[in-house]
Formats: sequence, C-alpha cells, structure tokens
Amino acid sequence: MKKLIILLILSTPLLANDNEIWINQVGSTGAASIDLEQLGTGNIIGGAGSTAGDLTAFQFTSNIATLDINQIGDSNKWLGKIIGDSFVGFYEFDGDSNTFNTSVDPTNTYNADSSNINVDVTGNSNQFTLNQANAAQASNLDLDWIINGSSNSITAAIDIDLATNYVDFDGSDNTLTYDGDGASNGFFHLEHDGSDRTFSIEQQSTLNNDWLKIISSGTGTSSICVVQSDGGTSTSC
Repeated sequence: MKKLIILLILSTPLLANDNEIWINQVGSTGAASIDLEQLGTGNIIGGAGSTAGDLTAFQFTSNIATLDINQIGDSNKWLGKIIGDSFVGFYEFDGDSNTFNTSVDPTNTYNADSSNINVDVTGNSNQFTLNQANAAQASNLDLDWIINGSSNSITAAIDIDLATNYVDFDGSDNTLTYDGDGASNGFFHLEHDGSDRTFSIEQQSTLNNDWLKIISSGTGTSSICVVQSDGGTSTSC
C-alpha cells in the first residue's frame, strides 16, 4: 500500500508570490507518477515536515516511479530524497537563482538501477546538486543535462556501473564538478560552448572500460581538471 501526502500552502507566505509544496510519498511496490508544477518567484518543494522558511527534504519512495517537476520563475528551491529502482525523473527549470538538491537511493534500499533522469535548464546563476546511489549501484543510469545560461553550477556524485552522464552546457562562467566512482563502464560526455568555464571531472571506477569525452569551445579563462583511473596509482590535479 502506498501513502501519499501532498500539501500545497498558499497562505501566509514569506513573499506575496511564494508557493510551497510539501510532499512525502512512501511505498515499496507498484508504480507512482507525480507531476509538480510551480509558476512564480520564491517557490519551494520540500518534505511534509517543512514549515514556511524552513525547508526539509521530501521523500519519494517507489521501485518503479516517475517524478516530473517543472519550476518556472526565479529563486525557487527543491530539496528531496528519492528511493527507488527503475526511477524516471524529468526536471525543468526556467529562471534565475534556483536551487536543486537531491539524492537517489543513498542507503541502497533498491539499488537505484536503471534510472533515467533528464534535467532541462534555461536561466542564470542556478545551482544543482545530485548524488546518485552508492556501492556501484547506479547501474544502467541514463542521465542527461541540458543547460542554457550563464553562471550555472552543477555538482554531481554518481556511483557508476554501466552509467551514462551527458552534459550539454551553453553559456559563460559555468561550473561543473563531477565525481564518478563505482565499478566499471562509466560513460561521461561534456559538450560546452561559452567563455570562462571551470570543470573538475573525476571518473575513477575500480575496474576499467570507462569512456570520457569533452568538447569545449569559447574564449576567456578556463580551469579544466580531468582525472580518470581504474583503481591504479592515485592521481590528482
């Protein structure tokens, strides 16, 4: 049996146009599909224990699930923990100064196998943090980032095993920090067009057969660090 709690708070906001969605979905079998859309400035999506001005992480639990989040506006936030297998996520953000922070199956409850996650961003000065699985359980992950704008930041930590991480980054002053640990067969592909970029890429599986490709075009200041290792001698930038 599944339990779903969604609270939409429209009264006594911090700002006149703040909306808050509090969500806590629990269960272990069967499919769950949730679509959340917010339009405006200063909106949040968080856990059922959140209060105005105090955001805690929502929990979304299901071993076959789809979560679709669409936030349009500026200074929006969502904080969540997703626990599931064969998880599908569609995240779309249009606006500036938004914050996205989530983890997928951090306690290895369902192994986080076969996740398909798409992040589509148009805007500037947005911050995104994604932690995917542990113990090399991000098996067959298909992760795609499409980022259009400047001064955006991605921090991603993935415990790879047959995992694909594709990043299309267009804009200036963007930052990417990627840590891909795990077993083997990591696939990382970055395409970038813009100036003044900072990239720190580590793909360090314990076995081998990893693949990494970076294509970056633009002027200005660049800081690019790439570490690829199969469990041999430790390296760093």
